[in-house]
Amino acid sequence: MGAEHKVNAKVTASWGAQGGKWSVLVHGGAGDVPDESLAGHIDGASIAASRAAAVLRAGGSGLDAAQQAVEALEDDSRFNAGTGACLNAAGKLELDAAIMEGEDLRAGAVCVLPAFRHPIAVARAVLDARQHVLYAGPGAQAFAEANGFRAANEQEMITEASKDRLVRLREGKVDANWAGGTVGVVVRDARGTVVAATSTGGKVGKAPGRVGDSPLLGAGTYADNAAGACSNTGDGEAFMRVCLAKTAIEWLRTGMNPDDAARAAIHYVLERAGGTGGMILIDRLGRLGWARSTRTMTWAAASEGWDGVRSGA
Repeated sequence: MGAEHKVNAKVTASWGAQGGKWSVLVHGGAGDVPDESLAGHIDGASIAASRAAAVLRAGGSGLDAAQQAVEALEDDSRFNAGTGACLNAAGKLELDAAIMEGEDLRAGAVCVLPAFRHPIAVARAVLDARQHVLYAGPGAQAFAEANGFRAANEQEMITEASKDRLVRLREGKVDANWAGGTVGVVVRDARGTVVAATSTGGKVGKAPGRVGDSPLLGAGTYADNAAGACSNTGDGEAFMRVCLAKTAIEWLRTGMNPDDAARAAIHYVLERAGGTGGMILIDRLGRLGWARSTRTMTWAAASEGWDGVRSGA
């Protein structure tokens, strides 16, 4: 991206909310959602946060809560993950997802996965298997099927909106009003374990086989109980080049507040690599923060002691 874009992009940060014994923060992608669609996007993120909160309130694990939240977003065709995800240049689905917990630094991820309804569930199975961390393409599909997952009918997961976005891209039309990024969640459970999970269809019209930051630990997703957890959304190529998630986590490790760390990280990738997008963070104390350099980033949060879910864009 050129210098003009870098100068004009504004980094907006959250309120730096204090969390309770458990906390959850969800994002639905950084981009430019039109005003008339914002309510629906916020509602989808709120549903996901509510599902995670129900798990945490009942004493469940951060891993289960994070998976539940992302699965809700993967089922919601308004977001670029699972059903409704964007198409590659060949008009096919290639899905990426990762999940990581901060106690033992266990993680599981898949990339270039064909049509499976819940890529994050396959990533969770990779984590639980404790053999490898990341499976790609045919290997990811083979792992999924060997562990009881069934491939979906791709046409049932491809929406008319996804087809239209690809057509508009091929025609050289700019579609700036779609969120266009990943979905993700960060969680701290009552036992103090932090978790990050991220899922995406990637970029509209991407080359077949392209992998973004989402399934790459330290780029799009990271968790460490000694610091916190991070999930990113936006320009994956730029995020990979600066290891954005790990950069933000290291700032949390110094004691920086999550909102300050998120703002600093989004400024850093904007100025150093020209990348725009957003980030959600939770620290080891359960404090929440986010930042974005795009016009919108749908989010929703819940925490012990709060009166319901807080949300916005």
